[in-house]
Amino acid sequence: MTNSNTSIHHRSPQQPIGVFDSGIGGLSVLRDIRRELPHEHLLYVADSGHAPYGDKSSAFIAARSVAVTEFLLNQNVKAIVIACNTATGAAARLLRQRYSVPIIGLEPAIKPALTCTRSGVIGVMATQQTLASAKFAALLTECARQPVRIVPQACPGLVERIEAGDLNGAATRTLVAKLLAPLRDAGADTLVLGCTHYPHLRPLIAELAGSNVTILDSGAAVARQVRRRLMEIALLAPSSQCGQEWFWTSGELAQTQKLLAQLWNNQAQLTRIHLP
Repeated sequence: MTNSNTSIHHRSPQQPIGVFDSGIGGLSVLRDIRRELPHEHLLYVADSGHAPYGDKSSAFIAARSVAVTEFLLNQNVKAIVIACNTATGAAARLLRQRYSVPIIGLEPAIKPALTCTRSGVIGVMATQQTLASAKFAALLTECARQPVRIVPQACPGLVERIEAGDLNGAATRTLVAKLLAPLRDAGADTLVLGCTHYPHLRPLIAELAGSNVTILDSGAAVARQVRRRLMEIALLAPSSQCGQEWFWTSGELAQTQKLLAQLWNNQAQLTRIHLP
């Protein structure tokens, strides 16, 4: 089918929603979308062959995002969710300029955090690329009038631990404790998980951060935004439709299948694809 020139007016409510991330992190967002929209068909692409995005250049991430978007459009999706903060910052504007389908991206949940913090200190855990993005800088500027201090914390190596399926092992616990230390020292009582991989570590982060710390991510807000966008253009799936999911990876099949079983369910079927 055609890609950039395909009009949303030629799409139907029965068509699926495409969701992608650099790896399996976006499954946290997919779960929120499934909870919010039980009747939608969902297609998920884990670009695991090129993960993580967080330490790559903006040009590389934009090129990967285009490649995955082209694949999803060829699967006849009616909307695309960029389930990756890093890819949103590097590629959302480009994708919206190039394609006519709704493109829904993410941003770290700093605005909700403003109403949660009691100490006035908010920690933001994210990839280096997300923290360096113009989108994140604009978000900080927007929040600058608030009487809060936002402490960014880059988390190199954390995505790799999650992609390895190590959600509570010694190496992951040591790394998370190290990353949390500066935020604890700064007095942060609210943590924003600014990478879709990190909610998979929420139990561990909550344990190590302590019960007085509020932890936020943007998955549920994104799911509500998907609903709003589809309602606006009359493309919500009918309630008679039983939502299903399909999964692809550009990475090593066995490892991603293992992660899919761990983070989604044992019945989920995964197909390997080559993306240019």
